[in-house]
Amino acid sequence: MKARITGVATYLPERTMSSADVERRIEGYVPYGGVVERLTGIRRRHVARDDQQASDLAAEAARGLDHSDVDLLVFASASQDMVEPATAHIVAAKLGLSCPVFDVKNACNSMLNGIQIAEALILSGAHRKVLVCSGEIPSRAIRWQVRDRAQFVDSFAGYTMSDTGAAVMVAADMERGIFYRDFAADSTAWAIGTLPGGGSAHPRDPEYSYFRGDGRRLKEAFEMIGPDIFLNALKRTGLTWDDFAIVAVHQVALPYLRFLAQVLGIPADRLVVSLPEHGNCASTTLPLQLALGGWRPGDRVALLGLGGGISTGVILAEM
Repeated sequence: MKARITGVATYLPERTMSSADVERRIEGYVPYGGVVERLTGIRRRHVARDDQQASDLAAEAARGLDHSDVDLLVFASASQDMVEPATAHIVAAKLGLSCPVFDVKNACNSMLNGIQIAEALILSGAHRKVLVCSGEIPSRAIRWQVRDRAQFVDSFAGYTMSDTGAAVMVAADMERGIFYRDFAADSTAWAIGTLPGGGSAHPRDPEYSYFRGDGRRLKEAFEMIGPDIFLNALKRTGLTWDDFAIVAVHQVALPYLRFLAQVLGIPADRLVVSLPEHGNCASTTLPLQLALGGWRPGDRVALLGLGGGISTGVILAEM
């Protein structure tokens, strides 16, 4: 028995903002025009309507798949509608589902971990068809009034973010499916990038409702973990990147994507570069690349995740 990814769907809000639009909206301090696109390579990102919630984006994506007979729904996202109840309940209600549900949260690796859990539950025999979905609305946590350069730098991650939805169907299969997975974390680096508000540490202070982070320190933290988790996946399976139709990599900035691809030796024709036209899509980045990529049933795909906290993960699958 294996667990196979049988379908992928995304929802991309029609409204978009260019990087120039973002800079025009910031009040108080921008170091120079064009800085966001120059540093990240992002030309535009998606913005949800004011009346949409994270659950709406996830439900819209899920409607692109046959979800009528799922026996578990996992909402796996950095965003959420509210602290209680689990956003998975709200998604299930919008889809008319009555199966068990729960949330998974691990920053930008949320969907990757959701797929990991779906596979484990299918292999255990507890479930046979699991809908893993995400709705990301980071635009609600962007700081638009900036006091000075230090606050601009601290808020910069928010200017890369995009509102998106994604859904992945994982089902039992006798022949093919996920054949390798590995995960790692360095939790001592958790404070480098945060959205502090809404929890027990800062329950109500609006000052803590914005993204905060140090991009340089975050890059250094990932470099300290090193590329072994991804390279070991090849060593342990005896494969090369050329054996995969798609190598999906979490993308926050083009310079770092190029650096990571060079370190790992990923051929350019195996990458799906989603960042310039869609922005940093948080946990929906990997399924978006699967949806955009040109794989066929039977192809191998690699999912390489990097998330705040910090964590890394890799899943190799035969589709």
